[in-house]
Amino acid sequence: MDTHLADVWFELTDLQVSHGAGAVVTTTDGVDHLDLTSGIGVVNTGHCHPHVVEAIREQAGRFLHAQVNCYRHDRLEPLAARLAEITPDPIERFFLANSGAEATEAAVKLAKQATGRPHVIVFQGSFHGRTHLTMAMTTSKTVYRAGHAPLPSGVFVAPFPYTFLTGEDEDAAIDRCLREFDLLLRTQTAPSEVACVMIEPVLGEGGYVPAPTRFLHGLRDRCRDLGILFVADEVQTGFGRTGRLFAIEHHDLQPDVLVMAKGIASGFPVSAVGSSAELMRRWPTGSHGGTYGGNPMGCAAALATIDVMTEPGFLERAAAVGDRFRAGLDDLAARHPAIGENRNLGAMLATEIVDAEGTPDASRTAAILAHLLREERVIVMSCGPFGSTVRWIPPLVIGDDQVEAALAAFDRALAATG
Repeated sequence: MDTHLADVWFELTDLQVSHGAGAVVTTTDGVDHLDLTSGIGVVNTGHCHPHVVEAIREQAGRFLHAQVNCYRHDRLEPLAARLAEITPDPIERFFLANSGAEATEAAVKLAKQATGRPHVIVFQGSFHGRTHLTMAMTTSKTVYRAGHAPLPSGVFVAPFPYTFLTGEDEDAAIDRCLREFDLLLRTQTAPSEVACVMIEPVLGEGGYVPAPTRFLHGLRDRCRDLGILFVADEVQTGFGRTGRLFAIEHHDLQPDVLVMAKGIASGFPVSAVGSSAELMRRWPTGSHGGTYGGNPMGCAAALATIDVMTEPGFLERAAAVGDRFRAGLDDLAARHPAIGENRNLGAMLATEIVDAEGTPDASRTAAILAHLLREERVIVMSCGPFGSTVRWIPPLVIGDDQVEAALAAFDRALAATG
């Protein structure tokens, strides 16, 4: 047992791993486990993709750290240029940081500077980070906020159409949530005070719930009409996870600001905030920065990751993984009443586990995950407000045989815990 590490980390498993390849991690005692967490949506290209490893190895021999305020290294502009190529219009300029929370805070700072407005609107079930501001923006579970009050002010929470929990049909949920968004602007913060609206195109920690297209467009239209910036938090949904490079592309929607992290560099701590050049120019020089942002090792890893993801067939394969996984989960739902709902956008999948009354069943979910780990050597996580949502985050390079093995293991886990 580790005795010198802080106890604050939640531990999904007690595994001690020595190495990984593709969708498999191997423990120090030589046991392979199928990793369906992808390091919480980070290693979309799989563990230790050879092209990414080689890029890191080559860069390590030239520069480990080249601080961007002091001098510019030769991976910095190429990464920004590649990001400009692959992100939706009008995104073209980028600030590089280290983590999703850092990028989220940077996006809010940009929005406040650009608009001269103090407030931000987020959505019920969101997860935007664990720093003080991003905790105030996070409503997926109280554990992320409890004991840290008072949190920063100026954050307002609007409803999100999570139909499984509310029992509404999708259209009714969208209509209600848009009405309540409008009411928020009449009762809690004036539109002239709101710098930005920030939303995950698929709720992450909040339950892997895809936002409906009409809901997103309704929000975007309101933002445009009221001079509010529309910010897409693609920290978990980006870089191929949903079968497109960015989930917002499924909705033919153009954000004013795009927040990226996790899958951007296959495991290196890299994040980015993107916007138009005109918007980025409103951010006063020197008003934001960071020692490690734009680190050359991270830039090399990100460039190599983008190389892999833009190879012909990669995104199509990612979408196919999601389709295959979802079809198998739906087959299991027909035989196991404990599955209340399956949903997905690409390879970002969720299974709601319920009891005999159809209510969220956190204890059964925990038992299923424990069985998968101990008996099947399959690593899976839960999410959602009740901890009753199984979330499937397979590396996008997972093989068909591994998908089938995971589904068979889930079938056995459901049977063993019923």
